[in-house]
Amino acid sequence: MPVIEATARLKTVQGEYDFALDGGATGNDKVLRGIDAQGNTIPVGSVITGGYVEVLTTVTSGGAPTVDLSSEASNDIAAAIALGALVAGTRLDVVPDSTGSTAVKTTAARTIRMDINTATLTAGKFRVVLFYK
Repeated sequence: MPVIEATARLKTVQGEYDFALDGGATGNDKVLRGIDAQGNTIPVGSVITGGYVEVLTTVTSGGAPTVDLSSEASNDIAAAIALGALVAGTRLDVVPDSTGSTAVKTTAARTIRMDINTATLTAGKFRVVLFYK
């Protein structure tokens, strides 16, 4: 009987938003930039079990925008993050958890995406780190 390698090892993927490079216009499905050799790709069949958003530079705007983060489906990583939560030095939880009740399973290779809603961003930088198996 052939030996099947276990795939239970926890892996990470990171995507980054930087106003200086990415701009801040409102819109949907903006793919975050990968910051390592893997890029920002989550393989097909992966189960995202958690992660966090690390705010590196405070996000600002002339209005009251929200930011949604997605991978498999709209807002499945984080929904409606308010501008006041995106302050430098802050780490925010994401929706998936290791219990399975909110874990996200990819049906194709996916990337971390963001939507900027309501008002444009004028500054800021944050990194999204997701854990998956």
